[in-house]
Amino acid sequence: MMIGTWINVGAILVGGTLGLLFHKGLSNAVQHRIRMILGVLIIYVGLMTTWDALRAPFSHFIKQLVVIFLSLILGNLIGRALKLQKRLNRVGEVAREKFSKAQSDAEGGRRFSEGFVTCTLLFCVGPMAILGSLQDGLTGNFKTLASKALLDGLASLVFARTFGWSVLLSALPVLAYQGTITLSAQVIKPWVDHPELMSSVNATGGLLVVCISMVVLDVQRVPLANYLPSLIVAPVLSYYLF
Repeated sequence: MMIGTWINVGAILVGGTLGLLFHKGLSNAVQHRIRMILGVLIIYVGLMTTWDALRAPFSHFIKQLVVIFLSLILGNLIGRALKLQKRLNRVGEVAREKFSKAQSDAEGGRRFSEGFVTCTLLFCVGPMAILGSLQDGLTGNFKTLASKALLDGLASLVFARTFGWSVLLSALPVLAYQGTITLSAQVIKPWVDHPELMSSVNATGGLLVVCISMVVLDVQRVPLANYLPSLIVAPVLSYYLF
């Protein structure tokens, strides 16, 4: 049903609309407090997701821990081999360059196109978009996308001051991108729809969500994209170990 994606789209539309109506925007101090609250919320969501997946008899708990750590190690090796983080960083640099360019560009039409492309890249590119959409499709857990929605809503409120209503239009690519990932995950769900397999996905994904909070709080830059293959490795290992 793509609940998480619809929440995300709604947050972008609401944030962008508020940004257009109230041009003053939020002060840096307020933005910092909001990011702190979001960081704590993301930590809570991640830990609860992992804890719920691990609650089981002791023997099951140990096996799941083995699956999680092996999945993270192997997933990171695959991600590094595919250079996932470097590729996403490159796209992020393009988005930042476009944002800087749009701020100094006085031509309205040019600013509109730059704003649409920049916001689309910023809202679509990132581990939270992929991880959250996969979780929503495979397990129905939309908490990660709901947390992302809060971040995107705040960002769209700020970006609306620079880009105008093109920020609202960027909600369409977000709907298409995240919705496609979620629906694709729902297609493969029958092949992994087993309690043990889904628990491994949730437990691994929960730890990745906790790592996202480190980025949000600016504690440490974690190459999260490199760990995304762990979500595929986890059910495979779980299938053979359980």
